[in-house]
Amino acid sequence: MKASGSPPSLQAGFIGLGAMGEWMARHLANRGFLTTVWNRTAQKSADLARELNLIQSASPSALAERVDVICLCVSADSDVLDLVQAIRPTLRPGQIVIDFSTVSRETALAAARLIRASGADFLDTPVTGGVEGARHATLAIMAGGEAATLERIQPLLEAVGSRLIHMGGVGMGQSAKAVNQVLCAGINQAVTEALAFGEHLGLDMDKLIEGISGGAAGNWFLDKRGATMTQGLFKPGFKLRLHHKDLGICQSMARQLNIELPLTDTTEQHYRALMAAGHGDEDISSLYRLKRPAA
Repeated sequence: MKASGSPPSLQAGFIGLGAMGEWMARHLANRGFLTTVWNRTAQKSADLARELNLIQSASPSALAERVDVICLCVSADSDVLDLVQAIRPTLRPGQIVIDFSTVSRETALAAARLIRASGADFLDTPVTGGVEGARHATLAIMAGGEAATLERIQPLLEAVGSRLIHMGGVGMGQSAKAVNQVLCAGINQAVTEALAFGEHLGLDMDKLIEGISGGAAGNWFLDKRGATMTQGLFKPGFKLRLHHKDLGICQSMARQLNIELPLTDTTEQHYRALMAAGHGDEDISSLYRLKRPAA
């Protein structure tokens, strides 16, 4: 989409200061958009507000009263819908709620109905690129909603991402993100299986990764996670339990379409085993634990 000038009066509030949300909030503050924050763990929003000279809102509804744009970045469908219900009484015509979370298409549609009934508008804008992308403002944003609404807040979105794609109406952003998560599952399976195969063969793993990264098998995940996983380091990144949640959304969508996602099903089972063993907060490259040679 073509870039436009930044509306000087556009003010935003940010709800959800997790591993990605905090970085996104920082970029918005640095570009002059962000005025207030709220987080379920109040100390986190207090610290960030103090550091960046922002207002720490006492509640989601108090935040919504102050701004033109309300940004959400939380973990679960229920969190999104609870926040929408919390801010509804203070919404007014002309406001925009944008949701960076990864949730189901149905949740996005439900949120849009509630918000539009209050006169405001809604965009589902899930992102991909991981914590690294959030830190460096290089996220890819897949947006669903009205084109005119998206154009109005485009400068704000460009503060947190390097690629913005309008996928269609509300829910299409989340549909595109579901495809992305299936791809991530497949890439994770392929890279962990291949590198474990190389380790079983007795190859020098650093040389192997260097060699294959420059060819047809090269990819972002191999480049960013290959060396760490073979060293037994699984710092997020993208938490395994969150990808597991996302794959559940993909499986539900597949059932509605009466199609199969066998690779996704396998990955979900592997993740469930790793979570049961206490690895849910590790990076998704922790899948390597199931494939590497025994110590």
